[in-house]
Amino acid sequence: MGYVKTGILMAAMTALFLGMGYLIGGSYGAVIALVVAAGMNAFAWWNSDKAVLRMHNARPVDAHTAPDLQQMVMELARNADLPPPAIYVIESDQPNAFATGRNPDNAAVAVSRGLMDRMSREEVAAVVAHELAHIKNYDTLTMTITATFAGAISMLANFAMFFGGSRERANPIAMIAMMILAPLAAALVQMAISRSREYEADRIGAQIVGNPLWLADALRKIQGYASRIDNDAAERNPATAHMFIINPLHAHARDKLFSTHPATENRIAALEKLAVEMGTRSATGMGGRPASNRRSADPRHDPGPWG
Repeated sequence: MGYVKTGILMAAMTALFLGMGYLIGGSYGAVIALVVAAGMNAFAWWNSDKAVLRMHNARPVDAHTAPDLQQMVMELARNADLPPPAIYVIESDQPNAFATGRNPDNAAVAVSRGLMDRMSREEVAAVVAHELAHIKNYDTLTMTITATFAGAISMLANFAMFFGGSRERANPIAMIAMMILAPLAAALVQMAISRSREYEADRIGAQIVGNPLWLADALRKIQGYASRIDNDAAERNPATAHMFIINPLHAHARDKLFSTHPATENRIAALEKLAVEMGTRSATGMGGRPASNRRSADPRHDPGPWG
């Protein structure tokens, strides 16, 4: 159902974009709008991942600088039947993470220093699994395209505001209404797509890591920390907030009209229901060990989730 809903919402976003082009220049305007969108998406296809990582000052790590983190990601990638993504660390005290990249072969997972410092090994693994689910589902590409369309619709609305539209096809009142409502509708569609994909990534991520309760615990803790610890890079770049596992801004994600994330309590409830379906009884550690309370601040000194 999640994929059907996403497809419908993507079609709505495309229709909005072509409608704006038609309003400005008739059928020729719609064609030009489509060409512009193709160019913008091609640029985003090749450059969006690098741009987002730069925005958040993410630095790459490898087997020498973070061996246990890499071991964790590689093991989870094997569970998900994915090629191992590039791994980045964000020097932010707020626990959080995001995935980016145009496809599984060109993907990256970025985790914050706060996530490694404040979460247990099992919770970090669950968060990474959630991000791998986004990669497996091509959500990173979907969200890049919808963000590009939303920006392009706003650009066309501004263009129509200054230069006018195809007056023989729309009366002035309808045109003004379209200029105002189209960008708003595009933003709402973008948020709805983002929220839909989060639920799906929670479900698949829980299956990848093997225990939905680890992810439920991680979401609960990250929400608490995110509500009181600033993420300065995210505050400077709010358009990237939808990429994180929990809204990094102090907006307290709710199931409201303008939320990019579902309510955390709703996500936790869905994961707890999934845990019952999977027969998960307790949040014991990997291999049956009790879950650790804290991950080492330095991943080089951490024995690793399977060590």
